[in-house]
Amino acid sequence: MKNKFHPFHIVTLRPWPLINSIIAWNIVIAIAHSFESTNNYLIIINILVVIIIAKIWWKNIFKETTYQGFHQIRVINGLKIGIVLFITSEVLFFMSFFWAYFHSRISPNIEIGIIWPPKYIKPFDPINVPLLNTIVLISSGVSITWRHHSINNNNKKMAKNRLLVTCLLGLVFRALQAIEYIQAPFSISDSTYGSTFFLATGFHGIHIIIGTTFLIVCLNQIHSNKISISHLISFEIASWYWHFVDVVWLFLYLSIYWWGS
Repeated sequence: MKNKFHPFHIVTLRPWPLINSIIAWNIVIAIAHSFESTNNYLIIINILVVIIIAKIWWKNIFKETTYQGFHQIRVINGLKIGIVLFITSEVLFFMSFFWAYFHSRISPNIEIGIIWPPKYIKPFDPINVPLLNTIVLISSGVSITWRHHSINNNNKKMAKNRLLVTCLLGLVFRALQAIEYIQAPFSISDSTYGSTFFLATGFHGIHIIIGTTFLIVCLNQIHSNKISISHLISFEIASWYWHFVDVVWLFLYLSIYWWGS
């Protein structure tokens, strides 16, 4: 009984979740303030603070799990439950965009001419850049699955190479999306079509950036030998998140690009 391990008594409580929540709220306020002002310095400052806190927070987690061995089964299960709840909230977040789009697509009102796409709106060709982006993202999902298989077989070199491929594909996807936005024949202010298109695909692009950052952190873990077969939680969470953005994109492509054209 003296050697019984109690992980919840060992893991140190950190202030970073609370601080990051407050900063995230400040970002929302700063964005709302930017609608009435051209000064965006508050947004930039708060984002930089989030990045700094995330760096410190992740460093603490690496220390607890890799060097101190504090993340045992109960802590790992708690982290998994947390990411499942987070992804569930993200699913509901994107459902709001799909709901708005389907409402306007199925029953276009008189203000947009009772037609879809609205008059004078030229949608993107789904067989062009959108299809290429779909192939890129599906390929990244395959490569990250192979990476997980490699790390389970303790082949860290192969896992590193495949994870690097996934990161590069994520960057390629975002670059192609940026090119698509630049060449877009409509803007976010062009009726319901423009607002739903840019909000849905734009927020998905932000999630791609977050997911790619997460994968780069995991890549650094492999490079620094901060990963072991017994501690794969960061890789599992990154994989779950990346597969989530893959699935969301498939729905976006089929509904907005294909069906919407």
